[in-house]
Amino acid sequence: RNLPIIMLTARGEESDRVRGLDMGADDYLTKPFSTVELAARIRAVLRRIRPGLADDAITHGDIVMDRVAHRVRRGGSEVHLGPTEFRLLDHLMQHPRRVFSREQLLDAVWGSDVYVEARTVDVHVGRLRKALSIGDGPNPIRTVRSAGYSLDLEA
Repeated sequence: RNLPIIMLTARGEESDRVRGLDMGADDYLTKPFSTVELAARIRAVLRRIRPGLADDAITHGDIVMDRVAHRVRRGGSEVHLGPTEFRLLDHLMQHPRRVFSREQLLDAVWGSDVYVEARTVDVHVGRLRKALSIGDGPNPIRTVRSAGYSLDLEA
């Protein structure tokens, strides 16, 4: 996983900052610092590491995901999702129209250090489809036979 690291320390000498950055830190902040500056640096690191992750909300088609409030709306109506379905939709919305295999979704949503059956993805995709369905209209979660799943925004 690509985990951003910001060092928060009282050691402010140039040699300490250089050593921290050379050891893998993405940013280095010395005390005292303001929480406003820390929040801005976090957003900046997230933009560099994974564009789209620092945004509070993502909108695709008629789906609006508020990551801070942990809410999803589709067509103006609130969609109630469990934490796993929320993470699954979040991942799909960050990569619209890209097809993900079960294994790729397992790694992205559950993590590579957890053992989960591949068919578990099918169960959670089914729950997500049900939650996102609007009447007889098309569902934005598309199955690509023998390949995986994608978020089809034209649906």
